Amino acid sequence: MDPNWASEFNDGEDEDEALRRAIALSMGQDVSPEPEGASPSVHKDRAAVGETVDLTSSSPGPSEDDGATKAPSPGPPVAATPAAAAAATSSIFGLDRKKMEEERLARMSKRKASEAGLSPTEERPQQRSKVLDHPSSGIVPPHLGQAIAEAAKPPVASVARSSEKASSRPLASPAGADSTLPVFPKGVVKRTWLRGQPMTSDDITIDQVLQKDMLQMAVLSSFQWDTDWLWRKVNPMKTKITLVAYAGNEVEKAAVVESARGIARLCFPPMNGFGYMHSKLQLLKFPGFLRIVVPSGNLVSYDWGETGTMENVVFIIDLPPVGDLAGSEGNTLTSFGEDLCYFLKAQGLEESLIKSLRKYDFTETSRYGFVHSIPGSHMGDSWNQTGYCGLGRAVNKLGLATDQPIEVDLVASSIGSLTSKFCSALYKACQGDSGIKEHESKGAKAKNGMGGAASTTQAALAQRFRVYFPSLQSVVASRGGRNSAGTTCLQSRWWNLPSFPRELFRDYMNPRRVLVHSKIIFVRAPSGGASWAYVGSANLSESAWGKLVKDRTSSSPKMTCRNWESGVIVPAGSGHELKHQGHGRAEGAGICGSVGAVFEGCVPLPMTLPGTEYASGDGTRLPWFIDQH
Repeated sequence: MDPNWASEFNDGEDEDEALRRAIALSMGQDVSPEPEGASPSVHKDRAAVGETVDLTSSSPGPSEDDGATKAPSPGPPVAATPAAAAAATSSIFGLDRKKMEEERLARMSKRKASEAGLSPTEERPQQRSKVLDHPSSGIVPPHLGQAIAEAAKPPVASVARSSEKASSRPLASPAGADSTLPVFPKGVVKRTWLRGQPMTSDDITIDQVLQKDMLQMAVLSSFQWDTDWLWRKVNPMKTKITLVAYAGNEVEKAAVVESARGIARLCFPPMNGFGYMHSKLQLLKFPGFLRIVVPSGNLVSYDWGETGTMENVVFIIDLPPVGDLAGSEGNTLTSFGEDLCYFLKAQGLEESLIKSLRKYDFTETSRYGFVHSIPGSHMGDSWNQTGYCGLGRAVNKLGLATDQPIEVDLVASSIGSLTSKFCSALYKACQGDSGIKEHESKGAKAKNGMGGAASTTQAALAQRFRVYFPSLQSVVASRGGRNSAGTTCLQSRWWNLPSFPRELFRDYMNPRRVLVHSKIIFVRAPSGGASWAYVGSANLSESAWGKLVKDRTSSSPKMTCRNWESGVIVPAGSGHELKHQGHGRAEGAGICGSVGAVFEGCVPLPMTLPGTEYASGDGTRLPWFIDQH
């Protein structure tokens, strides 16, 4: 692999690194660069090699022998730092393993006492230590459990109690329904519940997603972590847990693995260069079904509405087991299932876990597309399977492709160093181009010259592609104000570049007056075509969606991505109860129908339309710039 492949992005700029630095600075943390050569060996990162994981297994939670992922064995041993030594007894994952072992022995003692006919009060297990308001300090990096920003803390002591009460409401299901049956068998898109606002049918809480008391196994992914908060949402002593995380170097990785031993397994996906593990995918095993969750939010309290200042979006589908488990190995997966397994395998998750997915019925996922980005350079048969090429491929396979102009409305919380060329490529992917047309056009332009085609395309793009990002005024007017905008990221130096497509951008306000961390692409096709939405983790950047180039040696197409991302294509009106099926016209909305009418009952809109164009001549209205606040 070309060691300089990452420099092809954003002229060496990285919006995710800028976001990481902004978050770190807001917490008063050191943001100095790591020593050269500290990056992990990207080809040797793999999941745990110990006990196998089967998502259909009904075995109990982690035993005292359950270990975390073993650090890669090649290479010289790393001397333990004082912090690493301390982690052996005080877990950086927010749990004291020594204390947990005492509690386990106490529970065993209580069970034996009960069998002997003793009163429970005579043999009472030691009470679990109180969970701290702040995540544990230690060697874990900011995205794996450091203290969350002050703005994200609950304002009063009673908030946690009221949150637990409000967010543990039962999921909507028929009276007397079997709790082992899937709750969302057809798939659904929800927005996160917000503290202090009415709970509606569009909303869902993290407690309702995880269903702590029923959860048997979980594979959890996140870019940022608040593990003290997480351990209030899942019980690591009852649920087998695998955390898919990022570690900046081998020392950090080894420390995280050691601190999680006996609590959770760790999977560190190979970065194949310089990038981030930005996917938030969750696989949750319950009695009777497997839940696949694709959210835009991280595993932190504020991303799930518990501070009342931030909105996210989440796709959920529950899959029942196949009828004949004995013959499940021959179970034919849908394209959704195949692409999911491709992604999990690339991340380095255990083969046994991936294989066990075939024990579930993926039939209801046939209407959806699983879209991902995998770091590194992809050629041969893989270049059109990931990034925006993978998006176009999935659109095509679902029968949603069109040669007609489409309307694209995109919401993102982080914006990269954009060009009209990149936005045009993403637009074509939304039409169903897997990159073939773009690849062919590169050759044609090289021979014939650009001419006036570029300006024509740019003008057409401005008419049909809208990007929604809040202004300083909108941030200040939101419920959380400036203090809640730490993960809303756009650099002023990128915005001011002549090549930045400012004409696409619009200011907006959320209907609930909070900031939005959702990543959604609303695509509306002309009358007779099919509209759909993307929901997931990918922001608007080349780091997230990739860049298609011609390989210098072979002249073959090469797709290069920096981040791990995951998302889902959700066709409008498919599997959802819509008041307006299809693409019904709305006054003044043109032939595609309004966004609200097309996606009503399917994907909750995070923005009040139409929004205000930044290029409208109002010089006082500028986007929120993370580097200026």
